[in-house]
Amino acid sequence: MLVALALLSTAFVLLAVVPVAAGVYQYLWIIPSGLATHLEQCQAATPRVSIIIPAWNEAAVIGLTIDRLMLLDYPRDCLRIYVIDDGSSDETPLIAIEKSKEYRGNVFHIRRVAGGEGKAHTLNYGLETLWRSEWTQAVLIMDADVIYTPSSLRKMARHFHDPTIGAVTAYIKEGSAEPNLVQRFITFEYITATGASRRAQNAMGFLACLSGGAQLHSRENLMAIGGEIFCQTLAEDTYTTFRTQLSGRKALFEPNAIVLAEEPDSLLMLWKQRLRWARGNVQVTKDFARLWFRPSKGGLGSFSMASIWFSVFLMPVFQVTATIGLLTLYGIDEAWAWKAFHFLWIGSAAAYLIVTAASAVVDPWSFAKSWWQGIMFPGVVSLGVIIGSLWPPLGALMTCWIPPGWPRSVGVVFLYLWPSLGMVAAYSALLLEQSKRFSRLAAPMLYVAGYGAFLCSVTVGSYYKEWKGASMTWDKTVKTGKIA
Repeated sequence: MLVALALLSTAFVLLAVVPVAAGVYQYLWIIPSGLATHLEQCQAATPRVSIIIPAWNEAAVIGLTIDRLMLLDYPRDCLRIYVIDDGSSDETPLIAIEKSKEYRGNVFHIRRVAGGEGKAHTLNYGLETLWRSEWTQAVLIMDADVIYTPSSLRKMARHFHDPTIGAVTAYIKEGSAEPNLVQRFITFEYITATGASRRAQNAMGFLACLSGGAQLHSRENLMAIGGEIFCQTLAEDTYTTFRTQLSGRKALFEPNAIVLAEEPDSLLMLWKQRLRWARGNVQVTKDFARLWFRPSKGGLGSFSMASIWFSVFLMPVFQVTATIGLLTLYGIDEAWAWKAFHFLWIGSAAAYLIVTAASAVVDPWSFAKSWWQGIMFPGVVSLGVIIGSLWPPLGALMTCWIPPGWPRSVGVVFLYLWPSLGMVAAYSALLLEQSKRFSRLAAPMLYVAGYGAFLCSVTVGSYYKEWKGASMTWDKTVKTGKIA
């Protein structure tokens, strides 16, 4: 009986190695990604592009966004900008109307009086307008605060020379002129989750998600998926990505098309944004249940894609299984539990080193802004365990903080609990931020727990929200126009 329990507990620990292995596997694909750029099938192309900007109370950013779009290295007679004003109560409509006069024939303001239903509904309102004529050959869906670099649209559009391409997304970077702690963590996260992973996905033959603020679709592609954006979800961009590839067209990431966005500058705003994204991923996972581990068009559902998807989607579950497995093994065989613990963390250390090093190579500019947050991404506790696992002479330091006279078992149990406790500690950073007396402790707590653990806590929150059937409200993040 004990042998069976030990084997089961060991399996629980090994489950936590799955996301580590999947992460390393994906990053290894970055090496051949340089041969999967699709550039050999591109030619200079400037299809007539209609840009749809869903806007609700975006007065702080909408004017600059339009001005920068009009500076794109793209023929003006092939460019139209539609500001879909979703019932804004600030100066957004006035600014949009002024810009339509300044850029007559290129900028249009469309007022949606019955607003407040979310981004997808607003986008569909704009698409209805576009489909009334044959002028539009491609549609760029973006956010009101996003700033496109001059050559970005041209670099995206060139891929449509290949008729098998249905959609192209750009490389969105955090672009605040003076990013704070949270925004620097996001800067590093975007290198790993966008700059690196989507390069790898190009090579692997699928794309998990078109960035919501930078997705260029051919007219044919949007028509093939029904001519509208699926509304019954908080992840309309991911749904569109999946439906594009399932309809037989490819979705690509263009890493040389650089787009800047102002990301949340507080844990609360980050929580709201990522909770919406995470809940959308829960909905995608359920709605495309028949797809997983069943290779389909565009590589969706393949073992590689499903492994990467569920490694992120189930990360909190893997953390909890590791805790359960280690504590159970500790009660059966202390020595075996310690070996399993080291095996888990040596794998984590390898992934940490590979991801951090690759990030410095993939995007040196962003890495220079966020190198410290990249190093501290796992948090002080996890980083200490990683160092101790890689360098045995320092292994004793993992429990040296125990007060004199306390048994070593206290430290060992704490370390075994940490994969789960880390998520609780990260969430407490959010609570501290909201406290008037202890708000200054939020940043230190985030460093201790780790930004990765914070993202895991968001995923746990999405499980709970979906289980409770919470309403799909669109918590808009506040934009202030801080992009450099």
